[in-house]
Amino acid sequence: MIRLAANLSMLFTEHDFLDRFQAAAAAGFRGVEYLFPYAYAPEELAGALREAGVEQVLFNMPPGDWEAGERGLASLPGREAEFRDGVVEALRYAEALDCPRVHAMAGLLPVGADAETRARHHATYVSNLRFAAAEAAKVGCQVLIEPINTRDMPGYFLSRQAQAMAVLEQVGANGSLRLQFDLYHCQIMEGDLIRHLERQFTSIAHIQIAGVPERHEPDVGEVHYPALFERLERLGYRGWIGCEYRPVAGTQEGLGWGRDYGLTV
Repeated sequence: MIRLAANLSMLFTEHDFLDRFQAAAAAGFRGVEYLFPYAYAPEELAGALREAGVEQVLFNMPPGDWEAGERGLASLPGREAEFRDGVVEALRYAEALDCPRVHAMAGLLPVGADAETRARHHATYVSNLRFAAAEAAKVGCQVLIEPINTRDMPGYFLSRQAQAMAVLEQVGANGSLRLQFDLYHCQIMEGDLIRHLERQFTSIAHIQIAGVPERHEPDVGEVHYPALFERLERLGYRGWIGCEYRPVAGTQEGLGWGRDYGLTV
């Protein structure tokens, strides 16, 4: 059964943030995700979830200075203490919101990074993820890593599926570290989506979707999502699929693609 979660950082932006939970529920979504919860007290968000009757399924750990262009801390040498403080803060929110998974953004490589610099970032990444996964395991949460395409996010440290799988293997973590598989990012970087899903299926804890190449509704662009959803059901996927796209017009007006999966138009 396909379970769709609304990404409230991109969908229902016609509403104030705390009103988006109810808007998502009214449209048929039963789960929500978003970039960051930290501008709100956990109690406010928990109340919004409860009133809307939706589940919190994912959010990101603190990313550093987002407004200044930082895109995560996990691979950044010299920022280990800040990353670890962010892990503690993210897990505090995860417990309060009963959220089972948090995404640790890897961060950006310096422009022109050489092999030695990349190796330092990799070593930092592995060490930080081991810490994060161990802390998450204590509260029954999972840490996710996500390859992100370098067209939208130039210099992002983790951009390929094979790189992510190698990191998962090196860190270990007994299931506390898993893969966040974004079909939009993978299509841009590598394509061959069904084969990637099949090869990596046992490592996937969360999936995200958007139309390619413009990141609009999933029925706009070059990816045929019904075939991917059918394959996921055959594989036995029981997780959430996060709808992380930018509507062409209003959110509600663009939900026709999801009618067969429980959304209302």
